[in-house]
Amino acid sequence: MSKRILVPIASGTEEMEAITIIDTLRRAGYEVVVASADFEGELTLTGSRSIVLTAECKLVDVADDEFDAVVLPGGVGGAETFRDSTLLVEIVKQQMYDGRLVAAICAAPALVLKHHNLYPDALMTCHPSFQSHIDEKLWRAKRVTIDVNHDLITSQGPGTALEFAVEIIIYLSGKEHAWNVAEPMIPNPTLHYHKFGDE
Repeated sequence: MSKRILVPIASGTEEMEAITIIDTLRRAGYEVVVASADFEGELTLTGSRSIVLTAECKLVDVADDEFDAVVLPGGVGGAETFRDSTLLVEIVKQQMYDGRLVAAICAAPALVLKHHNLYPDALMTCHPSFQSHIDEKLWRAKRVTIDVNHDLITSQGPGTALEFAVEIIIYLSGKEHAWNVAEPMIPNPTLHYHKFGDE
């Protein structure tokens, strides 16, 4: 069940998204590497709501590592840093070319993936305020959108972060493991993954 996940952060990263992703994936037993994409290499960063986030390493320190998934939290400031980071964009490109999972939430699908035209034909969602960045025929007004043909998962915002993280677990480890992680967290019973244990 061991998986290795990269979660980059930067100044302006959306805290709820980053922490929910990191926490939930660690509950799944994954090794989650939290790396600073800050151009100055700072490990202590201030998120979009002035909450301090601390990375474990610099992005450059793990740039040549292989990951089962690269997961981009949102927050406009953080997503803009990701967009402008040649190193991070190259990591995402390599992940894509290798057929491994990329996941992005909130502003990140629009400001990073679409900006660099990384998934020109993939179905995706993002925060509704960035919907105009995504081609109408590819836009999905869903809380979480999974494009299995492109190994891509996207989601809409802080309130969808738990569902997003659970879908990453489903992709990597299956529904049974995802349910074992989600059930003790008392997920919203109206969400689809509450049924995993019955399948």
